[in-house]
Amino acid sequence: MTHFDDVLAFWFSEGPDTFRKAWFEKNDAFDADIRSRFGDLLRPARQGALDSWGASPEGALALLLVLDQFPRNLHRGQAEAFASDDHARAIARRAVLDRRFDLALAPTQRSFLYLPFEHGEALADQDLSVALFEGLRDIPAMAAPGGVIDYAWRHRIVIQRFGRFPHRNTALGRPSTAAEQAWLAAGGGF
Repeated sequence: MTHFDDVLAFWFSEGPDTFRKAWFEKNDAFDADIRSRFGDLLRPARQGALDSWGASPEGALALLLVLDQFPRNLHRGQAEAFASDDHARAIARRAVLDRRFDLALAPTQRSFLYLPFEHGEALADQDLSVALFEGLRDIPAMAAPGGVIDYAWRHRIVIQRFGRFPHRNTALGRPSTAAEQAWLAAGGGF
């Protein structure tokens, strides 16, 4: 049986505070590695079978990687990429707001406790995301232009403007508005 330490050792293989480009780019080899090592964790995690991992900072971090990051790697462009987002936000709320587990982790690790809020389509989640990421502003790597704080703000702006992420519309079977279509046609990036 996979332990949460296995997830952390894989994801943070270069150290707990080293940023890896593979995390946020399309990389078929990286996705295949996640699938072969951890693909069997996604369903039980979605069903709550791994919620006990959330009892410690490291376990909560690993569970959020399985619920929030791995689906985006394993199901790119499909509705299933977002199917565990609500569960991830519930785990993140307990870890960050109730237990302050984020303070026990390295800054780069903390960002993965905050990402479920950044991935939310409610403005309240976006506001929380920005507030949490802004708490990392004194860390130069986090505050750099194009860094995690910038991305938190960019996501919030999209939700403030559209009330949802237009780039998910096709995967989720949602029709796009004319304004969303124009934004997507213009690049629609973060």
